[in-house]
Amino acid sequence: MRHHTAITVSAIAVVLTAQLTGPAVGAPTQVPTKAPTNMVLVPRGEFKMGSAMHSDESLHNVVLDAYYLDKYEVSNQRYGEFMKATGHAAPAYWDDKRLNKPEQPVVGVNWLDAKAFCEFDGKRLPTEAEWEKAAKGPAGDNHYPWGHRRVDTKHANYGQNVGFTTAVDSYPEGVSGYGAYNMAGNVFEWVADWYDPKYYNQSPALNPQGPEKAYKMGHMGEMKVLRGGSWLAPEQSLHTSHRFWNRPENNSYGVGLGFRCAMNAPEDFLEASREAYIQALISMGAEKPGDALASIGEALKGDPGNREYRQLLTDIKKQMKTIKKK
Repeated sequence: MRHHTAITVSAIAVVLTAQLTGPAVGAPTQVPTKAPTNMVLVPRGEFKMGSAMHSDESLHNVVLDAYYLDKYEVSNQRYGEFMKATGHAAPAYWDDKRLNKPEQPVVGVNWLDAKAFCEFDGKRLPTEAEWEKAAKGPAGDNHYPWGHRRVDTKHANYGQNVGFTTAVDSYPEGVSGYGAYNMAGNVFEWVADWYDPKYYNQSPALNPQGPEKAYKMGHMGEMKVLRGGSWLAPEQSLHTSHRFWNRPENNSYGVGLGFRCAMNAPEDFLEASREAYIQALISMGAEKPGDALASIGEALKGDPGNREYRQLLTDIKKQMKTIKKK
């Protein structure tokens, strides 16, 4: 986001004050609820899905409604709680000491296991498009979650450089622009969609849900999509549009198979966050940084990872220091 100067903020405030009705200047808009714990908000918008890397990744524009995605891959700790509560069977490698620490991502799960966990958690598996948009970040076309810079071992766990999975909150330098960790490497992640190598050529532009029927890959049968590469997979699997696949009931290659969950974002919640952000701009333009601070705090309740909101928070704090010096 651009840094707001006093003139810019004042000008915005004049326009917005004329347009808005509702709370008086300085009264923070109340956001109805908080963002789900350890989830990142991906706002409604367009991005470029696919790339020129492989024939099944043909580039096309997609628009998605807002949604939340787990900030981290599902950990062994969370999966263990699910097993205890439901009696669900342990995944493969549950007793493998290299892979079963609480903070490591669960591995050895098939698609059905992943779906069952997400539903138990009040969520769902993300669509392939949702996964990719979250990985590509606000720019909408990042080749890797962190941008376009070449991969190195500071960004991701891949190619057996470490020799096992790492904690779900590892590799902060590789975090996506929306704040999701390990979207490249560590474990391949199941998504909701069936795999079809030609689907991108006929995919709808708005909220694609994947093929209605699976493409049958000869004797291998029907496949679900996997995303993100893993600690075992080579560097070539780490770009944000890379597609892999496996049978939904299969956990083969299981030492690298995990997942994260998603959920829809309610529109009124997002609108309230945005209104609180606008109120903060108005208060800042009126040189009422205390009121602006309260409003931006409300906005961040609904969208804690929003860079625009966080930048305004920084600007408000600078304004408070400047006013104190006068």
